[in-house]
Amino acid sequence: MKTETFNWKSVVARYAEADTRKSIWQAVNTLVPYFVLFYLTMRSLEISFWLTLPLTMLTAGFMVRTFIIFHDCGHGSFFRSQKANMWMGRVTGLLTFTPYYRWSHDHAIHHATAGDLDRRGIGDVYTMTVTEYLAAPWWKKFGYRIMRHPIFMFLFGSVIVFVFTQRIPSSKSKRELASVWWTNLSLAIMVTAASLLFGWKAYLLVQTLVIFFGASAGIWLFYVQHNFEGVYWDRHTQWDYFKASMQGSSFYKLPAVLNWFSGNIGYHHIHHLSAKIPNYNLPKAYRENPIFHVKPLTILASLKSLKWRLYDEANRRLAGWDVLKKYQPVKVKAE
Repeated sequence: MKTETFNWKSVVARYAEADTRKSIWQAVNTLVPYFVLFYLTMRSLEISFWLTLPLTMLTAGFMVRTFIIFHDCGHGSFFRSQKANMWMGRVTGLLTFTPYYRWSHDHAIHHATAGDLDRRGIGDVYTMTVTEYLAAPWWKKFGYRIMRHPIFMFLFGSVIVFVFTQRIPSSKSKRELASVWWTNLSLAIMVTAASLLFGWKAYLLVQTLVIFFGASAGIWLFYVQHNFEGVYWDRHTQWDYFKASMQGSSFYKLPAVLNWFSGNIGYHHIHHLSAKIPNYNLPKAYRENPIFHVKPLTILASLKSLKWRLYDEANRRLAGWDVLKKYQPVKVKAE
């Protein structure tokens, strides 16, 4: 449906209001189990590592859900009070190793530029066009190939982003600089206290595993939300916000239990249309408005997203490395 024939702003406005009781209950049913499970996981090491391992996976599920609360706070949508969003965002940011103001700023840019080929690189999974890749020097091609490889992206890159990259300031803004350094200081205190309480070897083992599983799942969710067959990309002069939301963000159809742990982030097309909708209102917005019933991305279909590496601008689609064969110069043999 064309943007001009559909008053989408009036539709999403009906769901863009936080319910304080629902927000508090979500915070309780997320943070309390997270702390309890983390403690039980630490104690499980006294019994067997093979009990600890599945417990870290379950704890990581609650870490992902904690990040969704952090994410909503960054959009100012979790509570009606912006002060409450700020404090909850700081707390959940600490638990997920992410500075609140720095991440909120970068993520706001992502929402304002998703699907815009002329405004890539902040808050997104960087994607080169075929033309850009062919014109790049060898070292940039090499680095890009490593970055876009699934093993690196989901097993190593995810941990690097949350444990190391988020520790480094990337802006001259005083508020964002303060956000990074205060988060780093708070993390140092939290890690030291937990190490003294449980023993540094036990704590670092459990915390590393929880971050590994949680960050890998989080990066996967973020990746498939904007890297799927038929995704919308366009140059800035032609870029359309409505299309970027509805066609450039996936509706990731997940089982109910995964929807719960991921805070309904699978309804990503609606979330991008209005980031002010709290995560617990997204399913209702979907059910009540047929316009949001876009083609779903199933778990099986999402696995195909692993092959996407570049954007083929000439054919307006994502492509794998094999697309480069079509653009390589043909060598003519001398007679």
